[in-house]
Amino acid sequence: MPLSSQLRHLLLPALAAAALLLPPAAHAREAAAPARLAKVVILATGGTIAGAGADAASSATYQAAKVPVEKLVAGIPELKNLAEVRGEQVFQIASESFTNEHLLQLGRRVAELSASADVDGIVITHGTDTLEETAFFLNLVIRSDKPVVVVGSMRPGTALSADGALNLYDAVAVAASSDARGKGVLVTMNDEIHSGRDVSKAVNIRPDAFRSPWGPLGMVVEGKPYWFRLPAKRHTLNSEFDIARIQSLAPVEIAYGYGNVSDTAYKAFAAAGAKAIIHAGTGNGSVSNRVVPGLQALRAQGVHIVRSSRVDGGGFVLRNAEQPDDKYDWVAAHDLNPQKARILAAVALTTTSDSRELQRIFWEY
Repeated sequence: MPLSSQLRHLLLPALAAAALLLPPAAHAREAAAPARLAKVVILATGGTIAGAGADAASSATYQAAKVPVEKLVAGIPELKNLAEVRGEQVFQIASESFTNEHLLQLGRRVAELSASADVDGIVITHGTDTLEETAFFLNLVIRSDKPVVVVGSMRPGTALSADGALNLYDAVAVAASSDARGKGVLVTMNDEIHSGRDVSKAVNIRPDAFRSPWGPLGMVVEGKPYWFRLPAKRHTLNSEFDIARIQSLAPVEIAYGYGNVSDTAYKAFAAAGAKAIIHAGTGNGSVSNRVVPGLQALRAQGVHIVRSSRVDGGGFVLRNAEQPDDKYDWVAAHDLNPQKARILAAVALTTTSDSRELQRIFWEY
């Protein structure tokens, strides 16, 4: 055989043997470096996910906001396989007691963490009663594409059928996923991933309580997120609002429409200083003929009237349908339910008091 072939034939076994003598570090350099675990911060605010009942059979009667974040994290050792996790106790309250000041304080902390190069994602544990409001607020004012995931539970951790541990595990999985970037503030409940803009609590007691009228964005299965659709409305980095520029939220109230309704509540809210009143109307945001004159008078005084609907998800209020919004200078809430319409109005009124601008904002967000 040619000389070069003979040399290769003689040298290859020797080279292979020499490779076996290389120090372990040399082999390690040749192997692919393991992927770095994402760094996720859990901000705890209380709620049922931090609740405790008298016994294991107590799934609906319990005390919320009892368990500190350190104990929540320690109770799910599997989190270490998903991310480097650390916890921070921001509040320890039931979410029905959330105020505008709580929203602002939480939003500022989320913004600080989002700006940190040492943070890849943020999870917020929250009571379910107003979870949808906080998620939408953050969706409007956090100028970051890093995953922010709000999570709660319908049953305390002491219950036989506790759902909090898996919900939190799923939330960390989503927050640690690079695929979750740029999708706005998210909510994980009952294995589903929802947009914080769309989702609402539709049921109490059961763990399948949270629903989006246009469907979830995806699911989490055994710690892996799967995505099926994207949000269509403006949010986070594409938002014109910024928590850094908001000192306080505008006072906005909700008045409920029903048979035999009067304008008493609307007038009382306006007298107390409301800059806008969300009308939680029947059907297509309908307004009783007994109330229309009172609302016209309030608008003439500078109070904005926003027509929303009390109907559970799956529809939206059409402008100039049921009521001549152009004539009365009212705003249609589009598909936002009354509580979400309140959040958007409270944020939007920090930048404008023009009704046409408010209507544009309701269409776009």
